Amino acid sequence: MTQQVMNINLDRLMETIRQSAAIGALPNGGISRLALTSEDKKMRDLFLKWMKECGLETRIDEFGNMYGRRKGRNNELAPVLIGSHLDTQPKGGKYDGILGVLGALEVIRTLDDRGIETERPIEIVNFTNEEGARFQPAMLGSGAMSEIFNKQTVLNSKDQKGFVFGEELERIGYKGLQENRQQAPFCFLELHIEQGPVLEDQQKSLGLVMGIQGMTWLEATVMGRTSHTGTTPMNRRKDAVLLASKLITKIHTLAEEVPDLLAASGRIQAFPNVINTVADQVVFSIDIRHPDDHIRERFEKMLKESLSMMTLVEEMELRIKDLDRIDTDYFSKEMIGIMEDAAEKHSFSYMRMMSGAGHDAKYLNRITPTAMLFIPSINGISHCEEEFSEESDIEKGVQVLFDTVLVLANKETL
Repeated sequence: MTQQVMNINLDRLMETIRQSAAIGALPNGGISRLALTSEDKKMRDLFLKWMKECGLETRIDEFGNMYGRRKGRNNELAPVLIGSHLDTQPKGGKYDGILGVLGALEVIRTLDDRGIETERPIEIVNFTNEEGARFQPAMLGSGAMSEIFNKQTVLNSKDQKGFVFGEELERIGYKGLQENRQQAPFCFLELHIEQGPVLEDQQKSLGLVMGIQGMTWLEATVMGRTSHTGTTPMNRRKDAVLLASKLITKIHTLAEEVPDLLAASGRIQAFPNVINTVADQVVFSIDIRHPDDHIRERFEKMLKESLSMMTLVEEMELRIKDLDRIDTDYFSKEMIGIMEDAAEKHSFSYMRMMSGAGHDAKYLNRITPTAMLFIPSINGISHCEEEFSEESDIEKGVQVLFDTVLVLANKETL
């Protein structure tokens, strides 16, 4: 017997994405919608309206995470949780996180169109401050919901202008109650753009994400000696900028020798930062990522030894401080298998892959079986106005999301 295919409504989905893109719109097609700003409030209000139009039971927890619950036949069962985030980078794109939330909404609408009742409830979620562009750290709402972060630390955190997270939640009217927090979902599934070039390079429409690779953040401080650029001979200088540039080059050279390892120095500061003065101090970040925690840890140890030796030869000083260290997370094999079945049912091309970036799913994975689904990002770019994904890939991603949710919402166990 031929299996019935229940297609999502792509035109309706793209219209919600277009309406989202109008809130905080930038001149070149992107969005500026930082967490807990007036633009974020306007988007939240619209999303809340859409959820209520679907007849969902809506609620907001104490971190501003928004939920919409579609009842199942047995409402005592733990719900299938699906979603992502609606906040953006200062000059972000139209799809990062947003697709995961609005794709989840389209799943609910398609179920309603077909009059489908599931055994379990289904909840869609918009997590607060995933990007970390305004309040640090990133993934704050999902991390707080999963009790990775201390509640009061989260609510008392400040942005660069001194605005307090909890007070900003109250200002925009989205500080809810602790009892509204979802603490025991049956599972969590997140649809997201890849934000990298792998799927496009491999000519695949879908990425079945096996997990999120581990990450180490370090801060290196090089200490030299201040002197006048016009009076100090080149061979008498202790130039912290010059040494820092050599160290950063060495980081990249060593990283290229380790398969699948990624390293970068994205933040650099020189002091006293004066044009006619040799810098006596440079502070720069080191970001190291690899899916194997043991390889990442060995590389970090070897890197520190190598950079220290280079600094010693230059008769200068190097201090390296640990900023953050997060181990690799692996997602539910059974959920990945269900997504694979859905992709094959529609003859969609796919591959299994690791995520290089952090996502809300990373913290949800600590409390419930979790999986992620990627669609391609054209030219592999994201966190910018040029971010783009093809409608055909969006349709395939949300279709597999729908089929997977339908299976999960009728399962007894995982």
